[in-house]
Amino acid sequence: MPAARPSRIPSQRDGADTAEAASATENTVAAGTTVDHLTETYRAHYRSLLGLAALLLDDTASCEDVVQEAFIRVHSARKRVRDPEKTLAYLRQTVVNLSRSALRRRILGLKLLSKPMPDMASAEEGAYDQLERDSLIKAMKGLQRRQREVLVLRYFADMTEAQVAEALGVSLGSVKAYGSRGIAALRIAMEASA
Repeated sequence: MPAARPSRIPSQRDGADTAEAASATENTVAAGTTVDHLTETYRAHYRSLLGLAALLLDDTASCEDVVQEAFIRVHSARKRVRDPEKTLAYLRQTVVNLSRSALRRRILGLKLLSKPMPDMASAEEGAYDQLERDSLIKAMKGLQRRQREVLVLRYFADMTEAQVAEALGVSLGSVKAYGSRGIAALRIAMEASA
């Protein structure tokens, strides 16, 4: 049976080494990219970041706003950028995300804008139109049944004379006769009501 190894008792120095190593690791992680490095990267790549935003947005002012906002956001979160070499990647991704957000806001704004009101007639014109419609309906009711059918199919259903003839089962000449007589009777009835 082999002899048991004596267990080593950690010294205070070992604890200090471990604490120092943990502290150094925390400082490295907490340090992130420096303000100077971020500023230098931003200045060196400002034009390319602006060009990236221009591919996604349509006006220069919005592009400049997005790029500046990206710098501010990466600056405030610079401790998360552990590898200073990835600073430019963070800036680019932030520019893309902010551009997308700007586009979403524009689309939502366009959807929420109320549609313009159509040109509406004044109240007097609306009342006059209603009276004309009422007179026309009354005059149409006074026509013979075939005249009314021909006029409704021809002018309200927008059918050709041949289609009306086929639909009613009458000749083309009958459709023309009923139509002309119906229009003449409507004209007389409308003039009488005016």
